[in-house]
Amino acid sequence: MATLHIEHAITDLDTWMGAFTAFSEARRGAGVRSERIQRPVGDDRFIVVDLDFDSADAAAGFLQFLETQVWSVPENAPALDGAPRTLILESVAPPRVAR
Repeated sequence: MATLHIEHAITDLDTWMGAFTAFSEARRGAGVRSERIQRPVGDDRFIVVDLDFDSADAAAGFLQFLETQVWSVPENAPALDGAPRTLILESVAPPRVAR
């Protein structure tokens, strides 16, 4: 399991949500297994998105799609305010505690 973690400033949540919804088929087609949308308490101009994939390669492929087809085209990302910060994360199992 790999997670594409995205953080970025936005100009308007409703506009951003509309654009996010417009790409739901693209996310499904790219293999997104689950998604979480969050924002910091008290900050309606910032969004955090986590998209879960079966592999880091799938996450990287979707990140490339976002960079080249979505974020670089103002009409596709109308509420984006600045450059997104992204990370591809993998799960790490905590060490076992001896009993």
